[in-house]
Amino acid sequence: MSSPGSQARSKRFRELFRALAYIAPAGTIIIVFRVLPIIAAFAVSFYYVMMGKIVGFSGLSQYWMLLSDSEFWNALVNTSYFVIGTVPVSLFLSLFIAVLLNQKIRALGAYRTVYFLPVVTSLVAVAIVWKWIYHPRLGLLNSFVGLIGLNPLMWLEEPEGIFSLLAGRVGLSLPRWMGGPSLALVALTITNLWRGIGYNIVIFLAGLQNIPNEYYEAAKIDGAGRTQTFWKITWPLISPTTFYVVIMTTIVSFQVFTLVYLMTGSPVGGPLGTTKVLVYYIFEKAFESGGDMGYASCVALVLFAIVLTLTLVQRKLIEKRVHYS
Repeated sequence: MSSPGSQARSKRFRELFRALAYIAPAGTIIIVFRVLPIIAAFAVSFYYVMMGKIVGFSGLSQYWMLLSDSEFWNALVNTSYFVIGTVPVSLFLSLFIAVLLNQKIRALGAYRTVYFLPVVTSLVAVAIVWKWIYHPRLGLLNSFVGLIGLNPLMWLEEPEGIFSLLAGRVGLSLPRWMGGPSLALVALTITNLWRGIGYNIVIFLAGLQNIPNEYYEAAKIDGAGRTQTFWKITWPLISPTTFYVVIMTTIVSFQVFTLVYLMTGSPVGGPLGTTKVLVYYIFEKAFESGGDMGYASCVALVLFAIVLTLTLVQRKLIEKRVHYS
């Protein structure tokens, strides 16, 4: 007859085995498609690799090359412009629309579906439609531009900075470094916002609907207006949702590639390289420039370090203001 101690150990072993069996499928996928590629990229970044073959050990020399690589810095600046243009606008618009959709109105489900449809629409289809919208001669957007008396714009073909274009309208000239993101990059940002905002709206709606109605009833009895109610009740109570949206939107924005490739992809990354973002630069180095996998891995790991650092900084600065109850 087994002792109570051995029975307890046997029970714990069975529970451990059952838990491992549950997480094994997902764990295997994560290890094979996430962890191992990161380890492999880290290892390859220390070698010279051409056409898929290791030709020599590079050590840290390829990382030092990044410091003087003008294309890398250009891609980093373009990516930063894209992230800065995407995250705040997406946060504001998605929260604003979510608040509107959180009301008792007719056909609410239809409105929610309409806003979420772009998220599940094929990105190729989205790119084709928006390339037509941005077409210099036949595009719908330039038709509206003409209605207000402005000249047609070369949306996806314009390398000039948006601030330089605006300054030129009033007869001013700005230095190149003050020109801002190109019009082509701004056009890509607008398309990305249109496609991705529906996901954030759904997340914010879930957060808004989890707020107990008793808080709003108490605020109404106390005579609080809509603005006070939003800032004193809604905004603090959806701070966990806001924190999640900011983190995820930042990460996804740094990883943008498909939209750039479909709408402005070319050997130079759009008009004069002004839409070449970091992931596109990694793709170009790895698959279009002789298969330089070693250098592409260096850039990928630097991007990983940037995203990780920003995520940790956001957690440090924002999470302390998050109210979980």
